[in-house]
Amino acid sequence: MKIRFGVGLGAETSPDELPAIVDHLESAGVDSVWFSELVYSKAVEPFIGMAHALSRTVNLKVGTSVAVLPGRHPVLVAKQLASLAALAPKRVLPVFGLRPAIPGEREIFVVPDGARAAVFDESLRLLRSVLEQDDVSFTGDYYTVSSVGVAPRPVKALDIWLGGSAPAGFRRIGQLGDGWLGSFLTPGEARDGCEQIQRAAEEAGREIDADHYGINLAVSDGALPVEVAAAIRRRRPDVDPSEFIADSWSGLHRQLDAYLEAGLSKFVIRPVGRYNPSEFIDRFVTELLPRQN
Repeated sequence: MKIRFGVGLGAETSPDELPAIVDHLESAGVDSVWFSELVYSKAVEPFIGMAHALSRTVNLKVGTSVAVLPGRHPVLVAKQLASLAALAPKRVLPVFGLRPAIPGEREIFVVPDGARAAVFDESLRLLRSVLEQDDVSFTGDYYTVSSVGVAPRPVKALDIWLGGSAPAGFRRIGQLGDGWLGSFLTPGEARDGCEQIQRAAEEAGREIDADHYGINLAVSDGALPVEVAAAIRRRRPDVDPSEFIADSWSGLHRQLDAYLEAGLSKFVIRPVGRYNPSEFIDRFVTELLPRQN
């Protein structure tokens, strides 16, 4: 399995910081940079961020960590992805999720009441069809299109990864996804998630590559900020926040060992708390690039 590490950008990364961060990542040989869906923050919108990063680089890959698909028209999303892939072949890594992580943002990704999961499934089917076929007609419960085609289509079909941490999400990944990027899961939970995805893929007559399993992780320079710990407890009150965010680079290495043992090989690492972006990237390179293969 190819072990790879990318840098995740959070809510505190402002547009004026982004060019220098992207240039530093490229010059340092970092594999990828990941943009979060954080509408009510100063963070750059994921598709805009990916386009900007690709325009400044020749090697750096870009991804969404994760973008919300239900509430966006899948044909327009297909056009965006196809355009990015044409500008930078093999460097676009889309990951989609069911809903925003921040509850207050859910009202802006509008879907019929009680239908978000069904809309997600249908959106994924239509998105993939448009990315892989020249002339698509589709009639579903939520979308109907005729003679749709986006150009130029990617020469090689884009891998569509999905987020998720519930049984229904794991089934969706196995049935409709090409990979998984999880978050807020212990190594044991991640192992179980991989197994559920593999079973769902087998039942659907599909196969997901063994190295298409990853997770979002974070590292803090010292004790977790109180507000961060409180946010994690609201999301996972059953697990100590330190299980999800390492308080040192040595602690992160121990976490990585456990996730690698669980079968994961792709990692998006973001800093937590007060940090200098340039210093974080330098430390990231020193600590993590030697672990790539």
